[in-house]
Amino acid sequence: MMTEPKRVCVLGAGIVGMTTALMLKEKHAELDVTVIADKFEQDTLSDVAAGIFRPSTSFKGPTPEITKQWLVDAYHHYKAIQDSKEAAEAGVQEVSGYVLSSKFPEVTKNQFLEGLLPVYRPADELELKICPGNWKYGAFFTTLVIESRYHLPWLREKFEMLGGKIVKKTIDSFNDVYDYDLVMNCTGFGAKKLCLDHDLVPIRGQVFKVKAPWVKMFFYGDYDTYIIPGIDYVTLGGCRQYDSFKQEVDKYDSASIWERCVELLPNLKSAEVIKEVAGLRPHRTPVRVEREVIVTSGGKHLQVVHQYGHGGYGVTTAPGTAKYAVKLAEDVLGGHRSKVHAKL
Repeated sequence: MMTEPKRVCVLGAGIVGMTTALMLKEKHAELDVTVIADKFEQDTLSDVAAGIFRPSTSFKGPTPEITKQWLVDAYHHYKAIQDSKEAAEAGVQEVSGYVLSSKFPEVTKNQFLEGLLPVYRPADELELKICPGNWKYGAFFTTLVIESRYHLPWLREKFEMLGGKIVKKTIDSFNDVYDYDLVMNCTGFGAKKLCLDHDLVPIRGQVFKVKAPWVKMFFYGDYDTYIIPGIDYVTLGGCRQYDSFKQEVDKYDSASIWERCVELLPNLKSAEVIKEVAGLRPHRTPVRVEREVIVTSGGKHLQVVHQYGHGGYGVTTAPGTAKYAVKLAEDVLGGHRSKVHAKL
């Protein structure tokens, strides 16, 4: 007699949720996997991101070893796509550029990227004069850009081709998904309400998307200034406003971003502005990737694997945390025990 396949739902269809869903379905074709979300593709925060593989030096998982492994796994995952025939369709490309500072030598160093990327070295005297300004410190490196406006549809298509399901629905409580064998919680900032997580805080960001096809390299300057070329647009940023819930574009931030980016790269003056967008990065220290058993209002013990709180590094780290979360899911589906938490 055949047994029914285990039913798994992934909450959230940003890059963390879709990467996790596809990875789970690729490894375990027998699972019945459904992605449930109220926003998809261009409506997600992932679509706002420039998508450059450059984690902050303060990015933190549960331990230094796990944090490093997440980033190593994520980079090699994306690099394999970039080396494949699907690179263009998946929106993954290699790009080089500079991080420059007039005051802070530490911002040109990154313990995660040095040794992982094919090139990461100090900028020489001539390179410090590439951009206008009194740049005293700099680094040159080659990394990847993962553009979500291509990558998310690519993930979704591959997921659906394997038999994965997509449901557009708002989930207000874990009681809404009580009938699944496992829930993968990839709700990003939505987890603040869903999990009543006071450690999850918004870090507001705002960017321009401009047409500037002559910009082929990325540039970082002081005060969160960055210019990152993508496939169709160049992303100009930015700001990091801790604990700000404002989702509308702010005219003062717009003026500051534009001025700083044009000072860094004057030929941007003639760039055509396509749009301005703002969003709330879901920041948590450490990023939460762990198991929990939640007792629903109906008394069911619901198995949950949380995976949220990536801040501004969801695109960067998604494959690494997804691989880790899938292992936790395999433990759950294999029958290993986890502690039970309070009733909703």
